[in-house]
Order: sequence, then C-alpha cells, then structure tokens
Amino acid sequence: MYSIKEVESMYGLPSSTLRYYEKEGILPKIHRDNGGRRKYTEEELEWLQLVIALRDTGMSMEEIKRYVDLVKQGDKTLEVRRSILLTHKESVEKKMDQTLKHLEKINRKMAIYDVMVRGKNPKDFLI
Repeated sequence: MYSIKEVESMYGLPSSTLRYYEKEGILPKIHRDNGGRRKYTEEELEWLQLVIALRDTGMSMEEIKRYVDLVKQGDKTLEVRRSILLTHKESVEKKMDQTLKHLEKINRKMAIYDVMVRGKNPKDFLI
C-alpha cells in the first residue's frame, strides 16, 4: 500500500490531481487507513498508470472517463472498450509518425549547421 505522497512522488502527479481523479470516478474509490489517509494498492496503481498513458498520449479526460465508466459496466462493454483503445492507438501512431518526420527534418537541419560551423559548404555534402 502506498500513501498519496508516495504516489505523487512515483508518478510526478500533484495530490490534487490524484484526488480529482478519484472524485471524478476516473480512479476507483481509494482505500483508506484507520486515520482516513488514502492508501493505494497495486491494482489502483495499475489503473493510474493506464490513465497517465492515455492522458499523455492525448486522450481527453472526458474520453478517459467514458472508458472507465464502460469498464465499470463489465464484460458486456468489451467490444466498445476495445474500439475506443484501437481508435486511440491509431491516433497515437499517426502522431508518432508525423513527429518522426519532423524529427528527421530537424536532424537534417542540424547536420547542415554542423557542417557550416566547421567552415565547410553544405553543398559539398549529400545532406
């Protein structure tokens, strides 16, 4: 079991965000110790990791909430959940492809500057 401070440190999320996720139902109701302090289980951390992955790859909080709500409805929503994740996966892959293309352009420009800094003419090289 992990305290909110430990989870905050592990994932770089402020405790206010963790409390918000719980309040909005994005995370399940977090267990509490006898003093009323939140204690996160491994299962709850798995949920948090999925939420972070979805959020960091551009899924809106509304869509994450929708996905979580479907999970709570059980196996009858498996196909819909799979479809949501597949659509998101395809979107992430498209963004990654575009980012890699942009990175190639940046690297090419840096290579030209590297040649020029060394006093050479970039036209003398196949860059």
